[in-house]
Amino acid sequence: MNGIDEAAVTQDERTMATLVHVLQIVGWWIAPLIIFLLKRDSKFVSFHALQALLLQIVYLAMWMIFMVAWFALISGTVISQSAGHSNAPPMALLVLMPLFWLAAMGSWMALLVIGIVYGIKAGHGEWARYPLIGNRAARILKIDLGPTAQAGS
Repeated sequence: MNGIDEAAVTQDERTMATLVHVLQIVGWWIAPLIIFLLKRDSKFVSFHALQALLLQIVYLAMWMIFMVAWFALISGTVISQSAGHSNAPPMALLVLMPLFWLAAMGSWMALLVIGIVYGIKAGHGEWARYPLIGNRAARILKIDLGPTAQAGS
């Protein structure tokens, strides 16, 4: 048995925790933040909301890095073109554009799957942890999930 009593989770808490995971798909970081602030009295809902919020922060930071790299590549191409180099687009642009698109679609699909899977787990009353993020959320909220609870279970 882990350090949390799963039987004490009410149906309302399960519903709100499910909403946190599912609404992050369309509400990004705003939906988890609102539910996190509204349901601070429930450790179960706060835990799931903080996980979703931290995931959205990581996702946003990743997108910012991608966008800076993308604009640097485009700027480099424009500067190169204006300096009188070849009129053909650089090979890096042709290779990186589909890779950028695949990364964007892959990261969105990962968020979609995580939202659905962990939404279902929260609906069942599980204290399921996101890989890498779940333990940090538990530490921030000072929740003892116990040593036997596996990440993602």
